[in-house]
This record gives sequence, C-alpha cells and structure tokens, in this order.
Amino acid sequence: MSTHAMIDLETLATTPDAVVLTIGGVKFDPNVISPSHSYFYYRFDVNEQLDAGRATDPSTLEWWGTQDPAVMEEALGDHDRTPVFNILTALNKWCVGVDAIWAQGPAFDIVILENLFRQYNHHTPWPFWKIRDSRTLFQIMPKDPRKEINFEAHNALEDCKVQARCVQQSIQYLGLQIK
Repeated sequence: MSTHAMIDLETLATTPDAVVLTIGGVKFDPNVISPSHSYFYYRFDVNEQLDAGRATDPSTLEWWGTQDPAVMEEALGDHDRTPVFNILTALNKWCVGVDAIWAQGPAFDIVILENLFRQYNHHTPWPFWKIRDSRTLFQIMPKDPRKEINFEAHNALEDCKVQARCVQQSIQYLGLQIK
C-alpha cells in the first residue's frame, strides 16, 4: 500500500511569498478508491506573515469577496489562527512516511510552502522528486473528475478530500498502479 498526501492552500496572493490563510491535507492510497484519512488542517496567523513581509494582492482580495460567505469566513476570519512555525513543524511530522505529495499544480501550493519553509529556516519535509501534479492528471482524463462532485470549493481540507478521490478515480480509470 502506498501512502500519498494531497495538500491545498488558500492564500491572499498567487506569488511564492503569498500570505497563507489555510492549509489542508489528507493522506490516501492512490491505487484504491477508499476514503482519505489523517486529515491536516490549520489556519495561519495572517498578521505574523504580514509583519514578516509576505504578499497580498488586490485582485486576490477582490476574488475572495466574490466567494460564498461561509467559505470566506472560514478562510479570512480571525478565530483559531496558529503561528506559522508551529504549522510548519506539524506539517513536517505529518509528512513522515508519505511516498508522494500531490497538489493541484505544484507551481502554486508547493512553491508557496517551500518559500515559507525557507523564510522560517525550517526543514522542508519532501524532496523535489516526491511532488505530483493532480491538475495534469485530471487534464488527461476524458472529463475532469472534479466536475462530477458537488463540494465546498476553496476550503483547503474539502479541496484535498475531493482531489485525492479524483486522483484515485483517475488512476483506476487509466489502469495504472503507482508507487
């Protein structure tokens, strides 16, 4: 059995130094359609990141204003914020034993996280060769599997659950077995 992880971020910009609002993660076996497990979810301290010089973008802030109010409150509300270093330490521990890390386009989530790890002088828990891209996988499918699922988009944990299930469905549809 392979243990893979799906990671998703919600941010205030799209650059590598973006302020991160929330992080979600799930672990899953890509070769079997089964529920994901070992959920990981934190809400980052935004003010700490702003004080450290991380970026926001007016167009991203505008985009957040068009989202469902409940999703917007979860991402942007002030409650239950955790210091960045604490989240990076928890993510490091959570990644132990993971064979591959998936993201919806590693040029976004992974790059932003690696930038945070460097900024906070913290060990990055994955080597570059363990990164996988679900967006590319979904694009080679006859139909994007995410379009078949009704879910609360832009909640980092919910996005991970759906993306992990869609990776499993895609791997099965393509007749693959991956490590």
